[in-house]
Amino acid sequence: MTAKVLVVDDTPMNVKMLADVLAFKGYQVATAAGGKEGLAKVESEKPDLVLLDVMMPDLDGYAVCRAIRAMPETAILPVVMVTALDPAQERVKGLEAGADDFLSKPINQPELLARVRSLLRIKAFHDQVQAQARELADWNRTLEQRVAEGVRQLEQMGRLKRFLSPQIADLIVGGTAANGADDPLKSHRREITVVFLDLRGFTAFIETADPEEVMGVLREYHGEMGRVIMAHNGTIEHFAGDGIMIFFNDPVVIENPAAQAVRMAIQMQTDFARLAQTWKKRGYELAMGIGIAQGYATLGMIGFEGRRDYGAIGPVTNLASRLCSDAKAGQILVAQKVYGFVEELVTAEPVGELSVKGFHKPVPAFNVTGLK
Repeated sequence: MTAKVLVVDDTPMNVKMLADVLAFKGYQVATAAGGKEGLAKVESEKPDLVLLDVMMPDLDGYAVCRAIRAMPETAILPVVMVTALDPAQERVKGLEAGADDFLSKPINQPELLARVRSLLRIKAFHDQVQAQARELADWNRTLEQRVAEGVRQLEQMGRLKRFLSPQIADLIVGGTAANGADDPLKSHRREITVVFLDLRGFTAFIETADPEEVMGVLREYHGEMGRVIMAHNGTIEHFAGDGIMIFFNDPVVIENPAAQAVRMAIQMQTDFARLAQTWKKRGYELAMGIGIAQGYATLGMIGFEGRRDYGAIGPVTNLASRLCSDAKAGQILVAQKVYGFVEELVTAEPVGELSVKGFHKPVPAFNVTGLK
């Protein structure tokens, strides 16, 4: 972009000569016939440099220069003062007024152009530094906004994870799908492995225990099982008193969800045994049964505007729940399909065909006793 020079002089001949020389060298030129007009042109024309005569009738060059320096937007605007008076005395006055350079009349054209080029280079460098400073300030502002947004999302994530599975919270906050779907919370079908667990002896326990004791046992139970679920990346569908439903392979797809579910269940029974020993010392006789099934389900957000959950609906959830109901204390009952995926991984014993409510045919089941 071509630099603009403002020539301020009350002598038309001087103005024309300076304007012609500068225009010939490719500069844009604006002119003013006096000090007051010069100040107005500084504001309206936004010049890159001012050639300022000292002796003018309405407002002399020193006053104009001081006024230019007093305005924040023009405090660093290059000003070259031009005079026919004694250069030694006028130079000191000009520098005290804030001038950057000084030319004596009659003006030597090569000297004029050299000083203009030099000061414009300095101004261009300063403008570049200022632009970089503005960019840095803008970047800092956006960085602060990004950091604030990141902190807000972390806080939001922390709150969500108190009520939702981390995988679901990640989807809600991040808005991205691990499976590449446009809307990960929209209803979709997928084959999943479902795990149900609940306590044996819990009904008798709550009939005799104080409510505070019941809540204390549930907190310990949920805390211990929740830790194992998180360690195995299970998706918690819901807590319902002593019952917990977990599924695998949604929303995060995994290679062998049945194996992951069975490993988790074995770890749960191991950790629960230690917890049950602690309870036994307090007089609580509690045990846990687990049921696992695999099959297709419809998954997605369910509920209404004020309250939504991420759920799975399908026969596979019912089968896992029924197997859990049939499981005795300490058992992990798995459907035949699940056993087919983990047969090489676990030790198990057949329990025969179970008559399961809601299923017309008996269901073959296996009790998983441990890892091989």
